[in-house]
Amino acid sequence: MDKNKTSLNIAIATISDSRTTESDVSGKVLEKKIIESSHKLHSKSIIVDDIKKISSYLMECIENNNIDVIITTGGTGLTGRDSTPEAIKKIIDKEIDGFGELFRMLSYKKIGTSALQSRALAGIAKGKFIFAIPGSPSACKDAWDQILRYQLDINYKPCNLVELVPRLLEK
Repeated sequence: MDKNKTSLNIAIATISDSRTTESDVSGKVLEKKIIESSHKLHSKSIIVDDIKKISSYLMECIENNNIDVIITTGGTGLTGRDSTPEAIKKIIDKEIDGFGELFRMLSYKKIGTSALQSRALAGIAKGKFIFAIPGSPSACKDAWDQILRYQLDINYKPCNLVELVPRLLEK
């Protein structure tokens, strides 16, 4: 990812055992937000909530030089099949703790203590950002409108994630 790049290539994955292309409202919300922010939608997929399938998808994206950012929606809850955080934690080099903390703070303002059920998280893998957002359309709107649209904008000040890109792979 180029530090001066204003338009990022973003891959979206909806993690779900039940959603289809037609019923994937959260994926559609993210797609619209990405395009409205002058980024490019690289791809949009629906992945079964299975840790191996999620991990495989993420690794494909990480290895793809045409993808700058990966956003997942769904699979972040507490039920037995919710496994997005586990898949992401296995492959990231560093976790961005503040993303999950900030997302839960914003959620708390809307849904009160139910925000504790969210396992939203973010991390860096091989110089690419990965964000895991809960599966509701409202969560996707909040994450994009209140966090991602700013942090994925090179012009946002005082600082943003994009300006860190040239240094992400430093040893």
